[in-house]
Parts: sequence; structure tokens; C-alpha cells
Amino acid sequence: MPTGESIAGVATRFGVAWLLLCVALALHVVDEALTDFLSVYNPTAQSLRKRFPFLPVPVFTFRVWLAGLCLAILLFFCLSPLAFHGNRLAIWLAYPFAVIMFGNGLGHVGASVYRRRWMPGVYSSPCLLLASAYLFICAESMRHAAYAG
Repeated sequence: MPTGESIAGVATRFGVAWLLLCVALALHVVDEALTDFLSVYNPTAQSLRKRFPFLPVPVFTFRVWLAGLCLAILLFFCLSPLAFHGNRLAIWLAYPFAVIMFGNGLGHVGASVYRRRWMPGVYSSPCLLLASAYLFICAESMRHAAYAG
């Protein structure tokens, strides 16, 4: 927490970071939907299932995939008031949210480099990477401010 910054200021930054990652995730889902992400994901999932039958890798229809992601995004947006109030639950939820979204962004970029072509979802991946890194940093600041006070 910068010197002299109030806990309310840190909480506001944390809330904004939470919302930015929610928006980045929503943009990412639109990107994936428009670039036919499931045409790459489902064959990969089926191949993994054959190779490693003990791994529970799901295969999705477009409707189920989109509905599930929309519900998750809605849930994250609904949790944003907790972030703006610096709630400890939001602080602890921010870490896996940020880390998973950072990994998601890296996965799309890495797959694009590996396959030497633009993979579905790669266009919005920089937004995911930046927003998730920012949320992680703000969660750290919020955690230190909340436990110091």
C-alpha cells in the first residue's frame, strides 16, 4: 500500500481490478466464440481422454460451454461489491481467479507460438494477462492493508 493511501483507496483499486478481469474474461469468451474455440478444444480433449483415461477432460456443445461461461462471468460480476469493500473472501478468491486467467492467457499465446498460427482466443489473451496480473497485485495490496489494519 503506498504511503498515506487509505484502506478505502486500496479497496477501490482492488474492486476496479476485479471488474477489469471480469470484463477481460467476458471479452475473451466472445473472442473464443467468434473464432470457434471448441473446434480446437473438443478434439484435443477427446485425444487426451484416449491417451489418459483417468483424466476427467470434458467435451462441450457450444450451448453448454457458452452457458457455463456466462454463468461464471455473471457470478464474478456479482462478487465485485465484495471486492470494492475489501472483503477477505474476495481477496482470497482473487488469487485463484487471477492465476487461472493468467494461465489461460498464456495457454492461448503458447499454443499460437507452438502451432505457428493464431489460435482461437489469442486476440483477447493480452487483456487477460494484463488484467489478471493487475488483480493479483491489487489483491496483494488489499491483503496487506486488510491484515495491517
